[in-house]
Amino acid sequence: MQYRKFGKLDFRVSALGFGAMRLPTESSLDSGDKLSDNIAEAKAIQMIRRAIDEGVNYVDTAYGYHKGNSEILVGKALRDGYRDKVKLATKSPVWLIKKPEDFDRLLEEQLNKLRTDHIDFYLLHALSRDRWRNIVLKQEVLKHAEAAKQAGKIKHIGFSFHDEEDAFYEIVDGFDKWDFCQIQYNYMDIDEQAGVKGLKYAAGKGLAVVIMEPLLGGRLANPPKDIKEILDESGTERSPSYWALEWLWNQPEVSVVLSGMSSLQQVEDNLVSADNSGVGLLGPEDLDIIERVRNRYRERAAIPCTGCSYCMPCPNNVNIPRNFELYNGSEIYDDVEGSRVTYNNFFNEENRAASCIGCRVCEEKCPQKILISDWMPKVHSTLK
Repeated sequence: MQYRKFGKLDFRVSALGFGAMRLPTESSLDSGDKLSDNIAEAKAIQMIRRAIDEGVNYVDTAYGYHKGNSEILVGKALRDGYRDKVKLATKSPVWLIKKPEDFDRLLEEQLNKLRTDHIDFYLLHALSRDRWRNIVLKQEVLKHAEAAKQAGKIKHIGFSFHDEEDAFYEIVDGFDKWDFCQIQYNYMDIDEQAGVKGLKYAAGKGLAVVIMEPLLGGRLANPPKDIKEILDESGTERSPSYWALEWLWNQPEVSVVLSGMSSLQQVEDNLVSADNSGVGLLGPEDLDIIERVRNRYRERAAIPCTGCSYCMPCPNNVNIPRNFELYNGSEIYDDVEGSRVTYNNFFNEENRAASCIGCRVCEEKCPQKILISDWMPKVHSTLK
């Protein structure tokens, strides 16, 4: 296992971290097409312990993963001496904080579920500008987090992020005691959310940067044929997953890459990749291949939406850019089912394409001159 700097802290973190968001389940979908969270306990514990035995020293979970069952499972996996071998990270569900005392109540619940007296790395989960301003600041969350740190229940305070780049800077600069942050980042997301600029900004301020979604929810692990052909031009035996992970580890600002592994084979494959990881190991020809892959993926998009959001707000509450993002994702990655699951399970019904009434107000604002009202029925019929 290779180990890396963790920001300004005196801690060397394994290149690979275990993300407990996609643990194996008894069935991936139940009869009602809803995600199942019946964790296959024995398999999941075997996977986590195998990773730790091979040098992984960072395990990440969250209050809401697997509908609250992930923390319980991780707590069981870290029995028998495994808790002492790792740094444990979990996340406060800030959206459930309605009054300042809720932070403390939720933290106590998590400590009990995880069977531990402290959490090494505690994140405020999925911060956006709205949650930062209207929950974290208004409900004195940081004050309570610092008190928990003084009490020894939390060792380090950080946040995970899902919003636009400028919101990321606001949050990073809004608290001078952050130790780390967690961002979605992969070779397709260099300009999305925090992006490469946010990565460098946070690292430049001494924060450790934890990477989530390195394979874009698994999509980069199973590329379409034309993408695979470009990767194969290198003449190496690297798998698509290996390419994606090594691209991240190639960057010195990346502290640890979380992988939400669902099988023991994925654990074994990622351990091999981590063993061979390092900064600067990809040469110019390798990076050129990644650039060509990125461009080819983008060419596969059916709708020329740039996500500028000039079309918003929609008078009927349709989230136009998000609908187009999901539809394009189904085309770009040959993954209609993945987009369909997100559309039906993790997208407010009123914001879906089906709510479009064809008023065409949005089309007057669109710089790309997209016929939005014509596309919406197709988006819904494909993803419903």
